[in-house]
Amino acid sequence: MKRAYELALVLRMESGGDEGINEQISTVQTWVEAEELGQVTRIDRWGRRRLAYEIDNQKDGYYVIMEASINPSGLPEIERSLKLSGAILRYLIVRSDEN
Repeated sequence: MKRAYELALVLRMESGGDEGINEQISTVQTWVEAEELGQVTRIDRWGRRRLAYEIDNQKDGYYVIMEASINPSGLPEIERSLKLSGAILRYLIVRSDEN
């Protein structure tokens, strides 16, 4: 049974500009939708923002919020991919309220 989750991502600012950011977002969406694990229902791009503190010598990050319905058994694989990605500075996966 799939449940509603929110994925908050802070992406590394790259020299590729908007194309590089779009590729990173597409990659994360592919990880979520791989092997029928889940489906991304909404992507909210907050854009470039100043970080509260430097992370890997980065002062700015690109913030993205994804809403998805994901099978809970697939979360460890998604988290593993997020941890190993060099393009993602920070991430957070939170289960959404189901009213």
